[in-house]
Amino acid sequence: MTKPKIIYAEDDETLAFLTKDSLENYGFNVYHCANGKSCIEMFDEEKFDICILDIMMPILDGFEVATHIRSKDSNIPIIFLSAKTLKEDRIKGLKLGADDFLIKPFSMEELILKIEIFRQRSQKNDSNSSKYLSLGIFQLDCQNYVLKATNIKINLTQRESELLRFFIENKNIVLKREHILKQLWGDDDYFMGRSLDVFISRLRKILISDKNISIENLHGIGFRLNLN
Repeated sequence: MTKPKIIYAEDDETLAFLTKDSLENYGFNVYHCANGKSCIEMFDEEKFDICILDIMMPILDGFEVATHIRSKDSNIPIIFLSAKTLKEDRIKGLKLGADDFLIKPFSMEELILKIEIFRQRSQKNDSNSSKYLSLGIFQLDCQNYVLKATNIKINLTQRESELLRFFIENKNIVLKREHILKQLWGDDDYFMGRSLDVFISRLRKILISDKNISIENLHGIGFRLNLN
């Protein structure tokens, strides 16, 4: 089975060596960059499957790198690794299009698990026979993470596409918050819950063109995708 090609940006030489070595021993192909500028240059020259970014880097920080990556590729998973522990920093990363966020010091086993989850979901989406799903005026291309309607084409991140697909497959059904988190994130801790809120807020803005669609917040329970 082909292992993903990873671009990894980290300015701490010791941490970068240990992380790169561990990931390569696991079988991943890892391309390391020591600053944000070199990361962007490498990303523009090569095709990668996953991005792992530190935030506090010289020349360009991880937020700036993520913004550039998202302008070029709306699908590639982005994982932030950072010592920044403020909730605002994590939410900012998610709003820029990141798919996950691990706080330093992090567990190598957890990082590998995150990478494997993204890889397996990509393969599952590629092999799934239901490539297209309809929702009101929209059609979701599940393999390419694109939402289309007349004169509308919106590129989604993998997380956004997976969440929207889950809602479409369970439309007009109450979905408990913890069920969504465990199905899509594999965990239902506080930060994952805040991540879910960010992604739902983004989906609401995307779906606003169809007044018959709404994502209802059921306080203390979860959410329901309503299609009138």
